[in-house]
Amino acid sequence: MAVEKLSTRHLLGIKDINRNDIELILETADNFKDVINRPIKKVPSLRDITIANIFFENSTRTKLSFELAEKRLSADTINFAASSSSVSKGETLIDTVNNILAMKVDMVVMRHPYAGAGQFLSKHINAQIVNAGDGAHEHPTQALLDAFSIRQKLGDVAGKKVVIVGDILHSRVAISNILCLQKLGAEVMVCGPTTLIPKHIESLGVKVEHNLIKALNWCDVANMLRIQLERQDIKYFPSLREYAMMYGLNKQILDNLDKEIVVMHPGPINRGVEITSDVADSKQSIILEQVENGVAVRMAVLYLLASQRD
Repeated sequence: MAVEKLSTRHLLGIKDINRNDIELILETADNFKDVINRPIKKVPSLRDITIANIFFENSTRTKLSFELAEKRLSADTINFAASSSSVSKGETLIDTVNNILAMKVDMVVMRHPYAGAGQFLSKHINAQIVNAGDGAHEHPTQALLDAFSIRQKLGDVAGKKVVIVGDILHSRVAISNILCLQKLGAEVMVCGPTTLIPKHIESLGVKVEHNLIKALNWCDVANMLRIQLERQDIKYFPSLREYAMMYGLNKQILDNLDKEIVVMHPGPINRGVEITSDVADSKQSIILEQVENGVAVRMAVLYLLASQRD
């Protein structure tokens, strides 16, 4: 098939791509979803392309998802974890990546604790860069797979009402989701304690609600975020138990709503805090579908970026 082009050479954040780019990625992911569900799950699309997965922060789902996407596309991959590398000996980010590029790598998938690390790198090296999460800034492939999952479940994203619940302040998933959903025509609300909602977030065009029940009655989709204790340098609420009482989603709340909503979670789940086990495992939850769709969406991103190399 003739490949349409993305408007950008890298995927650094949702704010750097337009609606056509998003639609193209989702349509391409539809094709790859078929591929990963057939008996022979591999295609030779990225044969002879070498991709380095460089993770300066811990990751399970995202790292495995990218690795699997690369293998399904027949790319050669190298994996690099900062904790076991020369970074711990004081090597700089550019030196680390240049050493990897000296090994003739075509593309870099990078997760980094500092916002803007991918942007910085893209100005200094020739390889294409996919941002797998930079600090509390952006996580574009998570937003794309969430949009893909909503589209798959509800038929379209446009016109849908999506509430993002929890630790908005420290969440890269929240910002990428807000930008992606808005570009696709959805209405977005954020919900959580005042201390975990960034000031001036209304300037992004989102609604703000502090009452979980009101937010759930408004929405078609609830995306429940994890409390990111590892990013919190001060106490933003008295205890996890109190947070769970005010903002945790349980089966009783779900069953008492006057409509059926779709429940999402980017993972990892803190069961019993933002969401209870019976909700996470209920028929309204599409959490495992999100994980499966993540592979197809990341295959689409890598394939479309690689096609610009010609």
